Amino acid sequence: MTANPTAPPPVDSDPPDPDGAEKKEPTGSSIAFTGTLVLLVGLALFGRKLFAGWFTDEGIRTWATMFVGVTVQAIPFLVLGVLLSAALTAFIPPSFFAKALPKRPVLAVPVASASGVVLPGCECASVPVSAALMSRGVTPAAAIAFLLSAPAINPVVLASTAVAFPGQPKVVVARAVTSLGVSMVLGWLFLATGKGASWLRMPKNRHTDGTGKFEVFRSAMLHDFLHAGGFLVIGAAAAATLNVVVPRSWLDHVAGNLLLSVVILGLLAVLLAICSEADAFVAASLTQFSLTAKLAFMVVGPIVDVKLIALQTGTFGAKFAARFAPATFVVAILASLLVGWWLL
Repeated sequence: MTANPTAPPPVDSDPPDPDGAEKKEPTGSSIAFTGTLVLLVGLALFGRKLFAGWFTDEGIRTWATMFVGVTVQAIPFLVLGVLLSAALTAFIPPSFFAKALPKRPVLAVPVASASGVVLPGCECASVPVSAALMSRGVTPAAAIAFLLSAPAINPVVLASTAVAFPGQPKVVVARAVTSLGVSMVLGWLFLATGKGASWLRMPKNRHTDGTGKFEVFRSAMLHDFLHAGGFLVIGAAAAATLNVVVPRSWLDHVAGNLLLSVVILGLLAVLLAICSEADAFVAASLTQFSLTAKLAFMVVGPIVDVKLIALQTGTFGAKFAARFAPATFVVAILASLLVGWWLL
């Protein structure tokens, strides 16, 4: 459903909340994730004493080493990604994309997908940015393609993947090709089956003209860093725990079955919800699994995970999320298997 480009942008009819109630939820969420970040860092520093009765000294050392290593490696890329995403949100008007994309939706989808290469954005920012694109006249299929590609194939993500997999450029190429293909396929599928469907709730235009650009940049940067940082620490802790707690024989058995390992790591990516700027380091730490399974982990995570499902439900409606998330997961798994067989 493409909005008339000559029509004025829709205006949010909801009256502003004088008490700033709309800002309470993000603030509360930021506090919760900051608390999680502090808690898990504390576990890394003092876990030896706390869990001395649960694990052996060697297990605790292994857990702490992996946790700190994954976190420290990923933090610089996370910060860079958050800065670029906040700059995109604050300084590039959504109307730019509506004018830059082709008017034919079938051509706008691949162009929107490819724009994710040069216009970075983390998963947390991709949903509101795509919603803003729709509200400014961009066809939903193209906005969905951008939603999927921006957090998956931007330069920060590809650079972090190259650092996490040194000497393996084919992993970077495989990630870029798979993620780009998935975003285009999902955009075209929506165009073919979901155009004008009642299960997509078109977002309202919530752009605040009175807010300064630097204030938008500051708030977006703080919000994205606190959220993404919390999920990064949780993911690093989960990866370290997986390598220490789960029996090596079980991991070897799962990793030995290509299809099962791809599905398992895909589901793990959904549950861990790690920021795309950092997920390559977690994938690289899962040494038992094949490159194809690690590819599935890196492809699935940025486009469908628990936090994205929640964000999509709140922005586009539960009917959309209930259809879009399973379709995205299936397409990502199949594409990972295909590209993994081809390139890896």
